[in-house]
Amino acid sequence: MTEEFRYQQLEKWLLKGLQQQRWPLGERLPSIRTLCQLQQVSKATVLHAYQRLEAMGLIESRPKIGYFVLKPNQYDLAIPQTRGEVRPPALATISEVFTDIMTRSAAFDLLSNQMPANQDLLNQAPSSQTPGLTALNRSIGRALRRQRSGQSQYYDPPTGDEGFREQLALHYQRRGYACHRDQFCATSGCQNALFLGLMATCKKGDVVAVESPCFYGMLQLLDQLELQVVEIPSSVTEGMDMVALAEALEQWPIRACVVSPAFSTPTGACLSDTARRTLLNLAEHYDLAIIEDDIYADTSFSQAPEPLKALDQNQRVILCSSFSKSLSRDLRLGWIAGGRWQSKIQRIKLVTQLASSRYLQQGVADFMQEGGYMAHIRRYKLDLRQRRDQLLQFLRHDWPPHIRFSQPNGGLALWLELEEDYNSLSVYRKALSQGIVITPGALFSVSGQYHNCLRLSFAHNWTPARIKALKQLAQL
Repeated sequence: MTEEFRYQQLEKWLLKGLQQQRWPLGERLPSIRTLCQLQQVSKATVLHAYQRLEAMGLIESRPKIGYFVLKPNQYDLAIPQTRGEVRPPALATISEVFTDIMTRSAAFDLLSNQMPANQDLLNQAPSSQTPGLTALNRSIGRALRRQRSGQSQYYDPPTGDEGFREQLALHYQRRGYACHRDQFCATSGCQNALFLGLMATCKKGDVVAVESPCFYGMLQLLDQLELQVVEIPSSVTEGMDMVALAEALEQWPIRACVVSPAFSTPTGACLSDTARRTLLNLAEHYDLAIIEDDIYADTSFSQAPEPLKALDQNQRVILCSSFSKSLSRDLRLGWIAGGRWQSKIQRIKLVTQLASSRYLQQGVADFMQEGGYMAHIRRYKLDLRQRRDQLLQFLRHDWPPHIRFSQPNGGLALWLELEEDYNSLSVYRKALSQGIVITPGALFSVSGQYHNCLRLSFAHNWTPARIKALKQLAQL
């Protein structure tokens, strides 16, 4: 795991102090000079940590006086943590609401682009991705023009374009994963990579462990493959509970474990170093395949964490990802590093997909090689963090005081929990009648959990139309 910056370490220390009420509500926090001396850090480090806590709404700055702890009704540290016991494996069933959301192209938006009334509002929204996408489109266009007519009559190799896989290897090497291009295989998106990983490691009726709450796209795959699901309780901050996973492994013949170590959806949780090592040890002891969904790592507001695959000494981790969350939903290009199952994965791809688009891979490879992707990510992460901070402010100002929500440092969404008597699934049609599309918590479970929860996204700019929709949703 990449070492944390000093401001992140200081931020965690201050957060712990706030949670333990080391500084009472309304009390002045240590001065910048005092913290510099106490923690042996620079003034810039202290300021950065304080500014991050201020953005979360936990403290406030008073000019020429200092930083103060806010009143209890101005923030909520009671974020929902691990809850519930491990339930026996069950087949996944997918709600029709999932299909409706995808049909409306609103997986990460409160406004559907399929509703005529929303078209003008969506078209007026500026996109922070425009510079990156413009450069990407130029690279893809050049790659298409370079194609000789004869090349269009041949299939791309099952593993994908060599230049594209070379750029993937360089990208992961910068994240701490010592890899080679031959370890990767191109896919048509991350969902396709996850499908290949499950096909290579499981057969009909096998048991698969997943995070709970779990990405609904994974539940859809498990449903189609007729695999049984065992939900492992997960914290919204630290991800899958390894103690609960160990207990489940003792009880049932779990074949594979699907996990998102970096900013998992819907909560934005991140696995700790200790949890990562424990997971790998459990995999070795129980002969377990680990399918790693790494799709959100590049959205980290700070430095992207290294993948779990980087710690994999026994080739038990199947790394899956794509550019759909960090670059473009329309770019259906992903990859898989299958470890000991790589040969089988390539054969399954050959049968199910045959080949990938050569010019698309070459265009993306050029975009990465020229530095376009890294430049885009630097801009995009700043925008995402600003949108997250805006969403947190809206929730504190416009929503009831009893709500609880996660505060992720990456990803595209947060997890919101209402009181037990609320049912977000029953609100879906009411919200839709007002042009609002929500993602109910029940979609992230196969056992009927999270009926009082929502996933709220900050993937789009907070235009007046989206702010209005968020306020309307609070009233609903």
